[in-house]
Amino acid sequence: MDALALDATDLLLLDQLQTDASRSNLDLAALAHISPPTCLRRVKRLRDAGLIEREIAVLSVDKLAAVVGHGLCAIVEITLDRQDNEAQESFEKRVLVDDAVQQCYRVSPGPDFLLVVHAANMPDYLVLAQRLFTADANVRNVKTFFSIKRSKFGARVMLPAKPVLT
Repeated sequence: MDALALDATDLLLLDQLQTDASRSNLDLAALAHISPPTCLRRVKRLRDAGLIEREIAVLSVDKLAAVVGHGLCAIVEITLDRQDNEAQESFEKRVLVDDAVQQCYRVSPGPDFLLVVHAANMPDYLVLAQRLFTADANVRNVKTFFSIKRSKFGARVMLPAKPVLT
């Protein structure tokens, strides 16, 4: 596929999939007013183009806590001593492979990175902090905020109302 053109149907499919990716192809096709085979082809094209990275289940932290206990969710600001591209990429590579890191953002201005991390408890967070932050001589400052309640969680991307050509 040379240039990716998104029409109104593609945008509708993307919007519906990010709302509920568990919909059957039949239901998705009906919502988009297209045939099921056409729907399958379009969704495959969107996946192949990398617009759909993956499909996941979003778990209810509160309901799950009753079964497995509460864990810690922390939002962590990281400032590096050296901010050159190599230093940032090195830090980024280390945190991206760590399962405790749920989200990683390079930000500006302010700290260099914002991370969302999960740990089972405070001792587990301490081990994580030592592994990811203390052991890295280039980490200058770490500021951690612990979540006391998740009021909203989403991953929805706002899509334009009109088709986009790229």
